[in-house]
Amino acid sequence: MSKHTPGSAPPDTQSAPQPSTLLDRSDVRVKHASGVGESISAFFDRVRSGDLGSLPVIAGLIIIWTVFTSLNPVFLSANNLVNLLFDCSTVGVISLGIVCVLLVGEIDLSVGSMSGFASALVGTLWVNEGWPVLLAIAAAIVVGGVIGALYALLLNRLGMPSFVSTLAGLLAILGLQLYVLGASGSINLPYSTPIVNFGQLMIIPAPVSHVLALLPGVAILGLGLRTRARRQAARLSAPSTGSLLARAIAITVFLEVVVAYLNTGRGVPLMFGVFLGLTVLMDYALTRTRWGRSMNAVGGNREAARRAGIKVGSIYTSAFVLCAGFAALGGILTAARLASASQQAGTGDVNLNAIAAAVIGGTSLFGGRGSAYSAVLGIIVIQSIASGLTLLNLSSSLRFMITGAVLAIAVIVDSLARQSRVSHGRA
Repeated sequence: MSKHTPGSAPPDTQSAPQPSTLLDRSDVRVKHASGVGESISAFFDRVRSGDLGSLPVIAGLIIIWTVFTSLNPVFLSANNLVNLLFDCSTVGVISLGIVCVLLVGEIDLSVGSMSGFASALVGTLWVNEGWPVLLAIAAAIVVGGVIGALYALLLNRLGMPSFVSTLAGLLAILGLQLYVLGASGSINLPYSTPIVNFGQLMIIPAPVSHVLALLPGVAILGLGLRTRARRQAARLSAPSTGSLLARAIAITVFLEVVVAYLNTGRGVPLMFGVFLGLTVLMDYALTRTRWGRSMNAVGGNREAARRAGIKVGSIYTSAFVLCAGFAALGGILTAARLASASQQAGTGDVNLNAIAAAVIGGTSLFGGRGSAYSAVLGIIVIQSIASGLTLLNLSSSLRFMITGAVLAIAVIVDSLARQSRVSHGRA
């Protein structure tokens, strides 16, 4: 057996690639990724491998809007879209929490009841007990977080499946909602208060909305250039500056056109702006922090994540706390939108729509794959169906059937894409 002293070259030094060779190969990789054409080719490669991203839901949304517009042109009017965005915000915030629990491979069936209980709690503390409105809102969100922590405790300590614990929570929280509301069954919120104006009337000023529409493109370009510089420094493939600039310009132009069109009507709802702001924060947390990477790791393979040193119990706790907290916030926004808290709040299809929005938007039911933006896309699809059928004066039974069909298609696409990724990985 040959030996060599520390710091000397190993026996097979001559067979190892020389630095110039490594540089040439890395240059080839960098050049391969340069240009818009290569970016488009890489996109189709991802689609063939089963990484569909948001493509199916965007295609479905285009079809839905085309059909409803052909049947009733009012559907795409500026004011109707403004109302649609108002309605999207309430359940959309709840769906953000569902994305968190689905990412770790769990479920929360009590988000509808939690939203109704939170609205009842705010109405009781604020209107009946005289608490400051912000303190009442904070209390309701904290209560939601505590309930989420209880679900995580039952899962981590007792091994109770989240399906069972949250189903029990659905019934228990519904009982709390009825108890808090009392015999009256409803509490009207004062119309002249800022919270009701926020839910029904407040619009982002047109100049501000146009400035905000510039931010996504600037962020995409800035983060893309920073990532490109890091990958080039590591001799890895990187997208070209031209492709990053083209993407940023395309998104900016699209958003500016949408904002300009909405401003021909009432304008961009402030509540929808808050929803998008929460979505951006969640996307950053899920994609660019250690916690977010841990969430995806736990959802992908719990045992592997545990062996990698991730505190799986803490990740589950954070997911359930966020889910229940977002459900409480969504219930508060619903109360602001309706100017009331009642026994009907959080019931009906709120629970199912929140879960369906996350799944339709692209978050996997199998865990380990999803995005905060899936809540936005999914709830726009669901509310588009509801708005279109309402304009056509059709029965709500059709809305349930169509939404159910869209949900089934989304799960089928997710399952097929998952199988394609597995087979592509084996190949």
